[in-house]
Amino acid sequence: MNREPDFLEHLRVELSSGRIWFDRAIVLAYAIAAGLFVVGFTLASDWVFGAFHRFYAAWPWAVLLTTPAITASIVWFTLRFFPGAGGSGIPQIKAALHPALPEERRFAFASLRLTVAKIGLGAAGFAAGLSIGREGPSVQVAAGVMQHARRWLSPNTTIDGRALLVAGGAAGIAAAFNAPLAGVVFAIEELSGRLEARSSGLIITAIVLAGLVAVSAFGNTSYFGVIRVPQLGWDVLGPGLLVTLLSGATGGLFARLLIASLTGAPGRFNRLRARFPVRFAAVGALAVAVIGMATGGVTFGAGSEAVKQMLQGHDELTPLYTVLKFVATWLTAWCGVPGGIFAPSLSIGAGIGDAVAQLASSDQGPALIAMGMAGFLAAVTQAPLTAFIIVMEMVDGHSMVLSLMAAAMLASLVSRMISRPLYDTLAEHMVGKAIATAEPVHSRSSTSLR
Repeated sequence: MNREPDFLEHLRVELSSGRIWFDRAIVLAYAIAAGLFVVGFTLASDWVFGAFHRFYAAWPWAVLLTTPAITASIVWFTLRFFPGAGGSGIPQIKAALHPALPEERRFAFASLRLTVAKIGLGAAGFAAGLSIGREGPSVQVAAGVMQHARRWLSPNTTIDGRALLVAGGAAGIAAAFNAPLAGVVFAIEELSGRLEARSSGLIITAIVLAGLVAVSAFGNTSYFGVIRVPQLGWDVLGPGLLVTLLSGATGGLFARLLIASLTGAPGRFNRLRARFPVRFAAVGALAVAVIGMATGGVTFGAGSEAVKQMLQGHDELTPLYTVLKFVATWLTAWCGVPGGIFAPSLSIGAGIGDAVAQLASSDQGPALIAMGMAGFLAAVTQAPLTAFIIVMEMVDGHSMVLSLMAAAMLASLVSRMISRPLYDTLAEHMVGKAIATAEPVHSRSSTSLR
């Protein structure tokens, strides 16, 4: 029969083992460290991109040289020394959590060494003016820090490596977006599939501590401020539906392009990329620089400033500029540099929402922009809950909960008709490569033992 819990007995068990509390203290310290690393990455990225903007304003034509040169250097350095640091960072953590990945290969995707490399190489991407974000890389940054805690824990600890990775990834999202709820949902929807009772406390504690570090550094404010949305009526149904369908279709196309580009799908350009990765990156970066110059610098970087301007009523991303931002982000990811797609996806979605608002002459511009952000991000990631909560927390849009939820869900559904899940597909590709490279080594070891 079930018995009521014995408070004194539980208290005695909790206080009887000092090692348990020492393990918990280690995890708490590493959670704070994860927040500090993400804050440091944020400050470094913002400072470097500010320097790039000043450089571009003074010598705009120089980016035709500096952007390809820096990008080629980043790709060479990544391939030569830190192959696990390329790309977003979220597929790497999903790969590290994959059940088919051997335990000893986990550190190829998440480690303190990769965390430091991701910060340096990611900041260098902003110095080149590439169309990247820092939020996806923050997942790998924080997860690598939390993974390092494993070496200090007791051998019989109940805290396993998977729980540390999930907690770190969730903390990275929470600290990067200043969105703690999004961190929890991201852990469930993207990383673990479910929140186990024994690890839920660890994950939430990591999110809280990393979030507190971010709040201490940047203040308890919304990422994009607070949007002012008039009461939504039936007049917004048509434009809102159009924004959602466009976001879902373009987001699905974007995910499909990335999968084809990053998994080595058959094609002439992918063969060239595989044979000459550094030269390919230089040519792709040159195209990104040309697009940036053609748009007056709007498509450089993450695009967060353009979103803020659009939410205030300024047309930063015209329909043509939105298409070019789409292309610049795809080319940047194809180059193979360490950099995320979360923030650029939000800016593309905002451009779609703003374009529909202008087309429909609607006074619900901020609402349609927010719906476009949630819809496009949900379509790219096929993680609608994470997408709508991120946008809701970033714009303080609690009055739009149902609208954002509906836009994210429908856009994700449309995307699933066009593309496979982006992060899952990339993670499986990485796991396959990791196992393939590990098998010859294992075979040689077995032969020598015989």
